[in-house]
Amino acid sequence: MKTVLVTGGTKGIGKAVAAEFLSKGYEVIINYGNDEEAALATQAEFNMLGYCPVLMRADVGDESQIDDMFAEIFRNYDRIDVLVNNAGISRVNVIQDTTAAEWDRIFAVNVRGAFLCSRAVADRMIVAGGGCIINVASVWGEVGASCEVAYSASKAALIGFTKALSKELAPSGVRVNCVSPGVIDTQMNAHLSSEELEDLTEQIPLGRLGSGEDVAKACLFLAENGYVTGETLSVGGGFAK
Repeated sequence: MKTVLVTGGTKGIGKAVAAEFLSKGYEVIINYGNDEEAALATQAEFNMLGYCPVLMRADVGDESQIDDMFAEIFRNYDRIDVLVNNAGISRVNVIQDTTAAEWDRIFAVNVRGAFLCSRAVADRMIVAGGGCIINVASVWGEVGASCEVAYSASKAALIGFTKALSKELAPSGVRVNCVSPGVIDTQMNAHLSSEELEDLTEQIPLGRLGSGEDVAKACLFLAENGYVTGETLSVGGGFAK
């Protein structure tokens, strides 16, 4: 049985990704940050469906916590077959109101977290002769979003990270790809008014917001197609193309 680790896997896209891999017979480890109540509720929900994911608590931007988490994982598992770097945060404000601390925190979670987790699994994947790392970026990392400069920049960095790491690890059989969600109907977009959501929907050629399940299916495709690496797979219904 293959093992997948999903960071930020108790809500939104991450939860949908965990559900998709569980439904396909993967052993799933779900990382979460501080919201233990939500993590336990998600675990209980999956248990009711007959699945038994493992919860692992760690702030992905904190090196010592990541080191501890992977030490615990590798006491119980020989390897991680698939790593989905999904954990991410955003901040909506103009650049003048963005503090350096807010900027640093967004990059710590969205970029540093992917770096720390990818570094932690790389040697095991190389020794195993293969593996798959999937980074969850964003359409805003491709085209930019007004009032989300820090978030957009962090996701653009994640796309660049993917392209570079894919070239570095490909000779060892380890694949690295991105999914780039468009406007997805999750809590992260809860700040948008109904008028803003309607306006965004009108800009989507397929005429609807995306779902976490749409992104999850893209992640599964990237995990199971052994000849795709270094790609950024847009999951946005044609938005911003």
